[in-house]
Amino acid sequence: MATTDVTVMGAGVFGLSVAFACASRGAAVRVIDPHGVAAGSSGGLVGALAPHVPENWNEKKAFQFESLIMAQAFWDRVEAVTGADVGYVRSGRLQPLADDRAVALARTRAQGAAELWQGKATWDVREAQDAAWMPPTPSGWVVYDTLSGLIHPRRATRALADAVVALGGEVLTEGQAQGQVVWATGWPGMVEVGGNGVKGQAALLRHDAAGQPQLFADALHIIPHGDGTVAIGSTSEREFDDPTGTDTALDDVITRAVAAFPVLKGAQVIERWAGVRPRSKSRAPVLGAHPTRSGAYIANGGFKIGFGMAPKVGEVMADLVLDGRDTIPEGFRA
Repeated sequence: MATTDVTVMGAGVFGLSVAFACASRGAAVRVIDPHGVAAGSSGGLVGALAPHVPENWNEKKAFQFESLIMAQAFWDRVEAVTGADVGYVRSGRLQPLADDRAVALARTRAQGAAELWQGKATWDVREAQDAAWMPPTPSGWVVYDTLSGLIHPRRATRALADAVVALGGEVLTEGQAQGQVVWATGWPGMVEVGGNGVKGQAALLRHDAAGQPQLFADALHIIPHGDGTVAIGSTSEREFDDPTGTDTALDDVITRAVAAFPVLKGAQVIERWAGVRPRSKSRAPVLGAHPTRSGAYIANGGFKIGFGMAPKVGEVMADLVLDGRDTIPEGFRA
């Protein structure tokens, strides 16, 4: 590549989404990550694209909603460019409700969703059915929303890298930054600007539930991927010694997942994973002008919602970097 318009430092889902959006608009793009594609938390197992609850609406929830609505078209474009299967499905999500109070709150949120989700998705309170893929629910009721999606994180991130290359860009482990520079370096980059990293541990089980909704129970995501596996996770560890090591905390996650969803009992654990997710002080993504690197930009802080936020993060960063048009929510600025 003779001339580079945009260099993205970091080959996780945020960095590659920015690179893909810029390359899609004709920019010459270079991505540099010494650890390779999907080396950090974007190389995980879970892939839950789940919305915030439809109440107390704010700019973060609105941004995430728009991004989740964009997801189908975004990942369809990645697949069309690369021929890869990223495992994206707008699967919906089931959540058991513990008691009458939880049912009443869920019904109030259903009214909020009817207004805030603009008829593009629903949040329904339903009586639990007698089916294998149905979480036990003490109240006899569950929430089913149609906004939640799932994706295979590793495959999706690698497909994004392939899409950047297919559009004429470069994805390198070393090289010189040229043009506009966007820093998307995961949790080390968040520490640099006052955030931190939160370790998560997850597991992949051999159980075929392809096509079923994802489940959220006991603060755990249970994700039925289309390849005959179910991912479960994750822990949230603010303090850790080994960023990529799994331990008894993951054993507890697996035990809780089986208790919340007995159909998984006896399923073979085929992979254990740990990684550190980048978290800002506000828990929102950090986008825009970099606070410590003059003339550069930052796109970081995806934390637990990075894949859900990525389509819109790429677009607003491309608007800013290529066109000078700033549509970033005020609460996302460094």
